[in-house]
Amino acid sequence: MSNTSKPYGQSASIWMSTAEFNTTPLVDETDADVCVVGAGIAGLTTAYLLAREGKSVLLLSDSAVGGGETGRTTAHLASAMDEGIYHLEEMHGADNTRRIVASHAAAISAIEEIVARERIDCHFTRLDGYLFDSPDDEAPTDTLDKEYLAAQRAGLEVSWVETAPITGYHTGRALRFANQGMFHPLKYVNGLANAFQKRGGRIYTGTRVDEKFEVGSPVVIHTMDGVTVRCAHLVVATNSPALNFLEVHTKQVPYRTYAVALAIPRDSVAPALMWDTLDPYHYVRVHREDDGNDYLIVGGEDHKTGQDDAPEERWAALAEWTRARFPMATTLHRRWSGQVMEPIDGVAFIGRYDRKHHNVYCITGDSGQGMTHSTLGAMLITDLIAGRANEWEDIYSPSRKSMSGLGAFVKHAANTVRQYADWLAPGEIASPDEIPSGSGAVLRRGLHKVAVYRDPEGGLHEVSATCTHLGCIVQWNDGEHSWDCPCHGSRFNPVGVVINGPAVENLRPVHESAVASAASQDS
Repeated sequence: MSNTSKPYGQSASIWMSTAEFNTTPLVDETDADVCVVGAGIAGLTTAYLLAREGKSVLLLSDSAVGGGETGRTTAHLASAMDEGIYHLEEMHGADNTRRIVASHAAAISAIEEIVARERIDCHFTRLDGYLFDSPDDEAPTDTLDKEYLAAQRAGLEVSWVETAPITGYHTGRALRFANQGMFHPLKYVNGLANAFQKRGGRIYTGTRVDEKFEVGSPVVIHTMDGVTVRCAHLVVATNSPALNFLEVHTKQVPYRTYAVALAIPRDSVAPALMWDTLDPYHYVRVHREDDGNDYLIVGGEDHKTGQDDAPEERWAALAEWTRARFPMATTLHRRWSGQVMEPIDGVAFIGRYDRKHHNVYCITGDSGQGMTHSTLGAMLITDLIAGRANEWEDIYSPSRKSMSGLGAFVKHAANTVRQYADWLAPGEIASPDEIPSGSGAVLRRGLHKVAVYRDPEGGLHEVSATCTHLGCIVQWNDGEHSWDCPCHGSRFNPVGVVINGPAVENLRPVHESAVASAASQDS
């Protein structure tokens, strides 16, 4: 049985223009050496590498292949670190930072090798990356100087240039990072899926896994449709782990990030990766579509999920920033947003969860570098399952205790606590009559907060506004037509169906009796 599904979100990235999202649910009980949950780049790379090891691998996913966050990236492949190499040094020391940077460089090489081995046509390209100061900074900084010295210590090939290669715009001196990369993420993951299946791998999408499972040998998993799976090893690769014991959601912060693609004359912008030093920073690359047209892809305007949402303003700000520096950028072709998980100490959570759950693994905490984090994560977990030592294991361990991130942890915890004040706040509106078609809002009915969505035909859909993870009040995301939790990043579609963890249960229906009782109290 195969169905066509829409990727999660109202917007569509440039990568989605030619992609098909089909689902084939699991209907029969089965077993495997390894069960991988998640059909993005992390899950598919892990499944592929383990299949090459001769393992029997089953891949399960609620979404279609590439239907989650993988299709919403801008697909930079960088060992020039999102967090800032000098900042990682301050938190983790020079030796550990050298290993972190090396792991990302190894991930780019692994992607290059897979593309060649499996002959995946995904526009993979090696190219340079450039980091430059932004004139929007309030005062000159020494960021570039610190990053240059830290990059040298980390073993990167880095040099100074007079300006980043932007025709007609002088950035001032910039850092050039050699041997970075880019590709088409959906063409790549679909190529991975085909290669995995040729090696006997099994993929079942449109299948949601229950958070409650039995830890042991084997691990026993249950789908929400009541199908049982037994496996020797379980790998959770779902952006934010959707399992009942994985507490890493308290050590990472969900952010929305935005992107635009603008048409540019062919060959008018050099093929390069570019970043500025603002916080949040901008990131730039070029993509040539199969029809030969060039597009400039620019991302940024990040903010915490479910907080300070203003998608129209953020997309407009990205387009304005782009046209000021790239005057050849004309028509807005696509705009979209995605979700990234920012770990409190700047390093992803990858590997064996802990000693108790010795055969359960996760990949999360992408920190804006999901393509390389996912790939190095798959490499690390493959080694662990195959019984090989991996030099990155301690750095990325999900159970690590890091004092360097303590300040960020306290700040994040305080922010999360503040979100619970929404329970006491009045509703955003007094009546559903105020909600326009294709939009949503939270209203109060007595002691209850209700998430109300009006569909394009005018029909109303009401569910509890209480997130099923830890009880925060969800917020309407007008850019993606979703209900987003401001505490830990769970997301739900307009009618309350979960689309992003850590929540695994849908928003609960508003029972008529409770609504009637609340309404009578109000009157």
